[in-house]
Amino acid sequence: MPHPLLRDLAHRPWPVPSAPWVMTQTWNALLFAHWPVSAAHMAALLPPDLTLDTFNGQAWVGVVPFGITGIRPRALPPIPGFTGFLELNVRTYVTRHGKPGVWFFSLDAASRLGVEGARLTYHLPYFNAAMSMQREGDTVRYSSTRTDRRAGAGTFEASYRPTGGVYRSQPGTLDHFLTERYCLYSRSRGGRLYRANIHHAPWPLQPAVAEIRINTVAEAFGIALPNVPPLLHYVKQIPVLAWYLEGAEIS
Repeated sequence: MPHPLLRDLAHRPWPVPSAPWVMTQTWNALLFAHWPVSAAHMAALLPPDLTLDTFNGQAWVGVVPFGITGIRPRALPPIPGFTGFLELNVRTYVTRHGKPGVWFFSLDAASRLGVEGARLTYHLPYFNAAMSMQREGDTVRYSSTRTDRRAGAGTFEASYRPTGGVYRSQPGTLDHFLTERYCLYSRSRGGRLYRANIHHAPWPLQPAVAEIRINTVAEAFGIALPNVPPLLHYVKQIPVLAWYLEGAEIS
């Protein structure tokens, strides 16, 4: 029997991989906070074999805090002590062979096992951080301070909440460009570029407000976020399937 998530594929920009998925997890209380940034500056921060993806010529950087639950490898029981953790990522948007995806500058996480495992298996820039998340009704209070010496300092402290009902973004809109992406790209120490596919239902977005008190998580990577209000979206929960890496030269 296919996983229930694989019954909803019509929204995908390309088919799911023929290889079996390797992991399932659920993302909770997620905030998309996006800022417009210089396309020329962002392009200079990317590997040469990736193309910066822009919306009407504008590049964007996202800061995305959330909680992960329900981590489970395919055909195996949950790993004791490793079923979830908090994560916050700094990201921009790229394309390779016509497949739009996500490029991560950092993924801060409150799990040493998660950090080292993802660095080893997915070649992603995960870093250890001291993190907390509390919920009071619809309000999420989130705090993260990077503690890993492999990256510069970075802190994020904010409160956020949804302000409206759930909607699905439409192709061609900025909301869709920023959220509906079904792969990530990473690079090994040897310089090889990889792609990892994911799958989920269309994002159940909600408009949001946030009080961001501290946000320095992008600075260590040469990114100065502009002093303008970010574009905000909230997602209460979304289950996800993930596949293992494939070489990004594969079309």
